[in-house]
Amino acid sequence: MTAFAWGPALLFCPADRPDRFAKAQERADAVILDLEDAVDPARRPFAREAIVSTAESGLLDPERVIVRVNVAGGDDHSADLAALAATPYRTVMLPKAERPDDLRDLRGLDVIALCETAAGVLAAPQLAAADGVVAVMWGAEDLVASLGGTASRRADGGYRDVAVHARSTVLLAAGAAGVAAVDTVHLAIDDLAGLAAEAEDAAAVGFAATACIHPGQVPTIRAAYRPTEREVADAGDLLAAAAEAGGVFRLHGRMVDGPVIAHARSVLRRAEAAR
Repeated sequence: MTAFAWGPALLFCPADRPDRFAKAQERADAVILDLEDAVDPARRPFAREAIVSTAESGLLDPERVIVRVNVAGGDDHSADLAALAATPYRTVMLPKAERPDDLRDLRGLDVIALCETAAGVLAAPQLAAADGVVAVMWGAEDLVASLGGTASRRADGGYRDVAVHARSTVLLAAGAAGVAAVDTVHLAIDDLAGLAAEAEDAAAVGFAATACIHPGQVPTIRAAYRPTEREVADAGDLLAAAAEAGGVFRLHGRMVDGPVIAHARSVLRRAEAAR
């Protein structure tokens, strides 16, 4: 699998709020400067200027900047890419990606393809395997909107079945293509318990990161992706026992074989990344 360049917490920041750029990057593992949904279309020219001028100031670490451009094929998309060319930022997030041809103008850039429509989710395997794609992400709200629906979650806060299916589809597409998967945002900013549960599940099944919309969500995401001391110790013990056993064996009443050993290695990789 392609190595993921950032930590687990990716924070969206409206691109027309340059006063927030540095603080957002300081608080998160990477900042997503958003030229799409977070910006009123009338303010997008200003937002592009803000991205260029901030880049020229050297205020941000380019290696920890992702720019979400507008959808492929429109005037805003072309203008976004023209502005991006004047910066050292080389990672873009493409919203509503639906076919590999949507990436045609992004050659030479690292791309996070955002699968957030019905067509995009169904095309996730092709998008994940496209040249330049380093990660795929899914989005619940635009997906449900593309289906003519009204809510991605049930009254109890859990995702509806179609959202769960889309999440799994994008994760599997990423794994099959050897690229990273990014879990979607948790819109209920004050629901840190719900965010923690979703981020813990994301880490457990193989997502590389979770996107967020508020700096207050970052510590919860980082904690969810960081293995506990007990998990690290258990993984170390298991790998030590595996080195001696040389094959399938029993440890603490549990059968240990190749996949279980791979799980333990993933725990140690996550722990090392957290440090």
